[in-house]
Amino acid sequence: MALPLDKLGTTYEAGTATIEPERAIAYAAATNDDNPAYAAGKFAPPVFGVVPTWAALGLAVADVVPPDALMMIVHGEQDMHFHQPLVPGRRILTRSQAYSVRVGTSGTRYTVKVSSEDAKSTEAVLEQYVTMFIRGMADGEGAGPDKPDHTLTPDHKGSPLAQFTVHVDEDQTFRYRDASGDQMPIHVDEAFAKSVGLPGIIAHGLCSMAMTSQAVIKTVADGDPARLKRLAVRFSRNVFPGDDLTTTIYDLGLLPDGRHSYGFEATTSRGDTAITNGRAEIEP
Repeated sequence: MALPLDKLGTTYEAGTATIEPERAIAYAAATNDDNPAYAAGKFAPPVFGVVPTWAALGLAVADVVPPDALMMIVHGEQDMHFHQPLVPGRRILTRSQAYSVRVGTSGTRYTVKVSSEDAKSTEAVLEQYVTMFIRGMADGEGAGPDKPDHTLTPDHKGSPLAQFTVHVDEDQTFRYRDASGDQMPIHVDEAFAKSVGLPGIIAHGLCSMAMTSQAVIKTVADGDPARLKRLAVRFSRNVFPGDDLTTTIYDLGLLPDGRHSYGFEATTSRGDTAITNGRAEIEP
């Protein structure tokens, strides 16, 4: 089984959605983020950007991934580029594009580009590169452009600049489900999680990513979410309710456009590195 490469480059019908104020506040609470900018409704949490764009992503997944392979998908990477802060009440128009396919010995990586603009001004708001890994799909060939790189090499890891820990509560996955709309049963159904080979309920990858965004914003952006211009991660290991998730941040220096680049990883209190190849870009 292989993905249909002729679908690459297809851009799907655009849809509009509102960055809902109350839901953005609930999302912050569901990821244990107490930033006052979220509670006051000034900004939505950065990773909340996946919520109003979920339907657009689904169009590109449903058209390219065969139905019998859908349950073999795991979230591989998420790379978010913020052209503007996410402001509650703003209406955005989002379209997705089947971007690239890369085939390996253990499965296939499929990347979808998701682009959002202000529905009134048409100014760019958010661009995402969402990479899914389809386990066991090792046939066929790759095609399409390379996605933006965010690899964190050993040379990037000098002395840690900062560390920040967030506890994953026992009810975290249920709260995140309600705030995000992600209904995958591996996050809330113990029996189902065990039926697919997991030891039990696991945390949503995007919830863990949101926790790393909290670490980045609080430690290197003076608590200001508007300064975050890029947040990229690779999901490497599972996070479980009851874990502590510690994000370690490294200084990668200034970029040509004046932004400051940081690398980061997140490890659990079990000793697993759950998020690798983390990259954040902060505006001065």
